[in-house]
Amino acid sequence: MQEKYYELIMTIKEEDFVDFIADFVANISGDGLEIGTDKIIVRSENDVAFIKDAVESLVGTLGGTIDIEYKIEVKENVDWIAKYQNSVEPIEAGRFYIYPSWYEAKEGKINIKIDPALAFGSGHHATTFSCLDAIGTYVKGNERVLDVGCGSGILGLACRKLGAKVELCDTDPISVDSCEQNFALNNEEYEELWEGSANQAQGEYDVVIANIIADVLKFIVHDLKRATKRDGILILSGILDKKEEAVLELYSDLELLERKQKDEWVTLVYKNIKM
Repeated sequence: MQEKYYELIMTIKEEDFVDFIADFVANISGDGLEIGTDKIIVRSENDVAFIKDAVESLVGTLGGTIDIEYKIEVKENVDWIAKYQNSVEPIEAGRFYIYPSWYEAKEGKINIKIDPALAFGSGHHATTFSCLDAIGTYVKGNERVLDVGCGSGILGLACRKLGAKVELCDTDPISVDSCEQNFALNNEEYEELWEGSANQAQGEYDVVIANIIADVLKFIVHDLKRATKRDGILILSGILDKKEEAVLELYSDLELLERKQKDEWVTLVYKNIKM
């Protein structure tokens, strides 16, 4: 173990975005995170400046609407990696069992192995949990599925485990790499994986999944609808309950099949009834 480690502290004034930024950082850092009401702390034996740069780039793509203060320090090392691994436990989400590599698979469940930097992207977060539950209900096998904002790739992996043909995309190149690695970790294959969003998708899909945030779901509404075939399923998540009405209004031309809420996070399942 090295004598020193790096610590990046991000203070986020808009608390609504803490979970969103933490999920993004979890997908690119490969290190343990600590989350407070307005802070995210990243600890690593490697330089963390690239994480700061990546978050700044993400904020820029969103129009600079998130105000974040950054602080990087070098500290004396402790065995926080072992402490973190001991704190991350497997979770059952619907038909799925999500577990890190230092645990065993579970008989009778659909097993997905994810080595998370945090409990995000591993089924623990409310949005991921609800999406996995919906996937277990609506994906039967052989569907063509698009996972928009794939992050760790966990949702696409769940669809693939059920027999679907999966395509994935994310605007963050490090998330694309993470997704590729997790598919390899699970000995699964995807059809396509690209850096970008739903506007680059070719054709229509039986199931489209977008676990992002409400503001982005509003921004790419037309791309998501276009990508979802007639009578196809559109799963939207990452929606804070206080922002739900704005999303419902924009997607009101679709048939709302199901609404799931876990903590303050909402997942909406639609059928595309376009003529």
